[in-house]
Amino acid sequence: MSEKREGKEKIMYKEMIISIILVILIFVGDFVTQKYTDNSINSFNEELQNLKNFLIEENQEEAEAQIEKAEKSWESIQNKMAYYIEHNELEKVETNLAEARSLTKSGNFDFAISALDKTDYVLEHINEKYTFSLENIF
Repeated sequence: MSEKREGKEKIMYKEMIISIILVILIFVGDFVTQKYTDNSINSFNEELQNLKNFLIEENQEEAEAQIEKAEKSWESIQNKMAYYIEHNELEKVETNLAEARSLTKSGNFDFAISALDKTDYVLEHINEKYTFSLENIF
């Protein structure tokens, strides 16, 4: 009987070790993705702020060049975030950028700035939604 008990204890020990490793991997993965999300959103917000400045100055050529740069930057960010963030959240940003692009081309700078403000709001929402906290767990 003691051999059976020792065998069960070894199995339980292995299961406990595997469970601990999985929990650690989950926390590390969450930390890495959250860090990437924070850094990416902050750098993208800086690009959007530069774009807003060109729109406020009504500098259409620079604004169009900056929005093209922002769209390329967002495409790169989106490709990585798509692994762990809902696609519809990411598509909202893309939709707002497309709206800002068309409004910039038509010379409606105030409405383009409004579209960029919506983009800022969505990015802030994404960042808050996927931040590890007790509120998000329960």
